[in-house]
Amino acid sequence: MPRIACLFTPLFPLAARLRSEPELRGEAVAIFQGNSNAARVVAAARRARQVGIRTGMSLPQARALLPNLTVRARDMSCEKATQETLLEIAESFSPRVEDAGEGVAYLELDGLDRHFPGDSPEQDLGHALTVTTDKAGLTTWVGIASSKLAARVAAELPASPNLVPAGEEANFLAPLPLRSLAAEVEILETLERWGIRSVGDFARLPKNEVASRLGETGRELHEKARGLDSRPLVPYQPPPHFAEGMELEWPLVNLEPFLFVAGAALKRLCQRLESRGLACARLATSLRLEPDGHHQRTIQLPAPTREAKTLLTLIRLDLEAESPAAPVTGFTIVAHPDRPREAQLSLFGPPALSPDKLATTLARLFALLGPERVGSPHTVNGHRPERSALVEYAPPPPPDVRPERQAGRGLLAIRTLRPPVPLEVISHLASPREILSIISEGSAKRPHIQGRVKVASGPWAMEEEWWSEKPVERDYWDIELVNGGIFRIFYQRSTGEWYADGIYD
Repeated sequence: MPRIACLFTPLFPLAARLRSEPELRGEAVAIFQGNSNAARVVAAARRARQVGIRTGMSLPQARALLPNLTVRARDMSCEKATQETLLEIAESFSPRVEDAGEGVAYLELDGLDRHFPGDSPEQDLGHALTVTTDKAGLTTWVGIASSKLAARVAAELPASPNLVPAGEEANFLAPLPLRSLAAEVEILETLERWGIRSVGDFARLPKNEVASRLGETGRELHEKARGLDSRPLVPYQPPPHFAEGMELEWPLVNLEPFLFVAGAALKRLCQRLESRGLACARLATSLRLEPDGHHQRTIQLPAPTREAKTLLTLIRLDLEAESPAAPVTGFTIVAHPDRPREAQLSLFGPPALSPDKLATTLARLFALLGPERVGSPHTVNGHRPERSALVEYAPPPPPDVRPERQAGRGLLAIRTLRPPVPLEVISHLASPREILSIISEGSAKRPHIQGRVKVASGPWAMEEEWWSEKPVERDYWDIELVNGGIFRIFYQRSTGEWYADGIYD
């Protein structure tokens, strides 16, 4: 039988809350489920348990024992994210993982001993699992055995990790009460009428007699009691996205307090993405509003990234542009993952751009300039020079060898003006095609063009979309001014206006 490890998180509702609010560690905290005075304790921290607070107590009873008790409601969003984190940690050790729910995960250990070549590979593996979960903000106990039941019982014992030697599962389970089998109530009542009080008593019964009287369910329970597992682990199917969120203690009206708690959630989200070698390509934010409203926003990133500060800036700008209409009582941040960009190193040519730094830079530009202003210009089929489109930026691969610098050939390059600069053009009365001078109104962001024309070449007629109601008809000129400067200008026939289209450098 394969060896199985069980990851068990004690007081799971409390552990999930402390993962989202690490500042509460060491405090007297109790997790409640229910409304007002009917709320009941489902988990309590050590300082709360020391004064007598136990599971099942009501809120007034717990307050009577400890007036300054820190109270938090049970948060299913936190627990879901914590359970996914636990399973992701298990998957980082073994490809065969089963989700047992609420802080419990099983993983198969066959073949993992080669990664721990010490004298006790299973003990070293258990310590590695404990250290990894501690780094993720979880306190997890580890049990290792040849059956899921024995591994679960071993994981619930102190002094983790606990190992059950192969073949000793039946002896290990024998002293346990029958309720450890997690059987149906009817079967337990039947066994108690038979005088069976422990797992060992049940395991000593003849298996054929148990199967004939209790059916298939009884046969499976009898195998568990004998330390056998005939069923393999149920494969865990990870969700297609990563989510972090929490229910807020008080409704938030201002943006800054929300960004404080959202920043912590984004850090946890980015750590999970990094552990899987992924990055965030699309970020979705779902806000729960008071009393029953919702506010959902989605941000498509220009490149996959896992920098929490950049993602938080994007959320800030998005919420400033369209703020929620009511106080926020909870939130969920979902990261749709994608593989980060990769770069192939070159032995001889220049180095390629760092994919992580490039993705971070694009995301910052995306946040500062807006989604419609980030990308690469792409030419569009047409005659007008200003016709272009914005496509996703993809850096070209570096050349195989470093190119040699070449001397310039004295060619002119045009620096286009977008939008074109309006001009006032003075031409000869006898010959309107002879341009004498041009004048434009300059500003801090627009060039000031003025002077007498020394040389004018043109016109070059351009006509586009002649079949439409508003065709584009222009006459282009290249002019050189007496005081210096070469410009490309055009005459708009439909409006009778002149514009400066570019400057030759």
